[in-house]
Amino acid sequence: MSIELKREIIEKHEQGVRVVDLSKQYGRSTSMICSVLKRKESIKSVTPAKGLTIISKLRTTLHENMEKLLIVWVTEKQLQGDTLTQTIICEKARAIYGDLLKQTPQTSIDEAPKSHLKPAGAGLRILKRGAVFTPLSDMVRQQVQI
Repeated sequence: MSIELKREIIEKHEQGVRVVDLSKQYGRSTSMICSVLKRKESIKSVTPAKGLTIISKLRTTLHENMEKLLIVWVTEKQLQGDTLTQTIICEKARAIYGDLLKQTPQTSIDEAPKSHLKPAGAGLRILKRGAVFTPLSDMVRQQVQI
């Protein structure tokens, strides 16, 4: 279920539509509707990439900014006729992420993100074909190092 659909369900519920009626209208179970309503604050606060369906606690605005800059860079390279490989795109994503990380003010060493980016191959193949509408969150996953 997309974030847009979840927001629509939340909006209708706030207008007074009952959970049972929402479940019938959207063809979903009442437990799923209740789960969406339970997480309404986090759903309302996020500004997802197009097509994003999952809100990850590990995903930050830093990732959103990195994705936007990476899409711009990939589009420019495609317009120039450059060939983009998975390795090139991943290196650029890491470089952009690193630059954004350096620009982000941190008050203590404990707040420094202990993460790195991991490419997701299928998403990169889609991006190389020119389907930049696919969310880069599918293409570059963040994993926490322990």
